[in-house]
Amino acid sequence: MKVEIWSDVMCPFCYIGKRRFEDALQHFEHKEEIEIEWKSFQLNPDLETDPTTNIDQYLADRKGWTIDYVQQMNARVTQMAAEAGLTYNLDKAVVANSFKAHRFSHLAKKHGLGVEAEEQLFKAYFTDSKNIDDNETLIALGKEIGLDAAEIKQVLEGDAYADEVKHDIDTAQYLGIQGVPFFVLNNKYAVSGAQSIPVFEQTLQKAFGEWQQENSKPKLEIIEGESCGPDGDCN
Repeated sequence: MKVEIWSDVMCPFCYIGKRRFEDALQHFEHKEEIEIEWKSFQLNPDLETDPTTNIDQYLADRKGWTIDYVQQMNARVTQMAAEAGLTYNLDKAVVANSFKAHRFSHLAKKHGLGVEAEEQLFKAYFTDSKNIDDNETLIALGKEIGLDAAEIKQVLEGDAYADEVKHDIDTAQYLGIQGVPFFVLNNKYAVSGAQSIPVFEQTLQKAFGEWQQENSKPKLEIIEGESCGPDGDCN
């Protein structure tokens, strides 16, 4: 059963939601039958990358908030992350546009490494304070999960996978997705936000139960008669 997850690399609740969903999936008895596909979403497509700008000041200027309020908000999110087993260093996060990171993610998906790429990107942004709009940073992240450095470089220096990123964003708009993370299970059930582990567990059980029924082999009541089998025997 497919689970599609729309997210943005710079969304703090997306990483928390990812970890909570993974915790729920870890205890799901049919986890081996779940296919996860990450989808692109941009919270601020017009954001200009600026490694010299403090993230607290950026949010204060963009939202019209005070620095104290931003720091209090980030402290609350950092605590939520810690409860999910994650380390956030939001005061050191690099202000960066995520479009290139999404293209990188689509390259990884092509090689069956989409989940691994998302984990690397989130950790790079929230924990390691790296610039996720920097080619060398993305090449290094890609090499860590087994991607070819030359291929990554070629992709990042061109516009490969830009259409795929835009398609994901357009699909999100079509589905009415207003924010991320956004989880779609079996193309029927949706979970919005970094919900609690029990919510993910319940939705997984419900969606998988229906998917299992939809994909089960039909049970036929057979009236036997003369017939021929694949081995050539007729009776």
